[in-house]
Amino acid sequence: MKKSPKSTKGANQARIKKEKDLFLEQLKRTPVVQVVAEKLGIGRSTFYNWKKDDEEFTKKVEEAIIDGIFLVNDLAESQLISSVKDKDMRAISMWLKANHPRYGNKLEISTAVKDDGSLTPEQEAVVRKALSMASFNKNNLNQNGK
Repeated sequence: MKKSPKSTKGANQARIKKEKDLFLEQLKRTPVVQVVAEKLGIGRSTFYNWKKDDEEFTKKVEEAIIDGIFLVNDLAESQLISSVKDKDMRAISMWLKANHPRYGNKLEISTAVKDDGSLTPEQEAVVRKALSMASFNKNNLNQNGK
């Protein structure tokens, strides 16, 4: 018995939906498109076509990648803590730089100010650059969930 084109199209759509769902689940575990595509036997071009044609899928991909990144970050932090417990000095140093203000990167700026309290254009540029750098570091901490 031959299937009608309509039932074939419905079966294809169901298969594609299942493949997309599997792709999203794998991205939550391994947030690397190439790795997931190879694991599932789906071409990267197919994945990017799905993204191009399906706005909802694109949103779900972004969310899945973020979930995956958080998972890998948790795993990495767990390994780092294990290394600290094993007295690995590189791990200890890394942990302290990222989590303790005394050991973090510091920015020190020295400049002379006129008696009237105003800044020269050069001094103002230095202050703006310092504030920009401080803001950049603060943003990095917020992105990392700290």
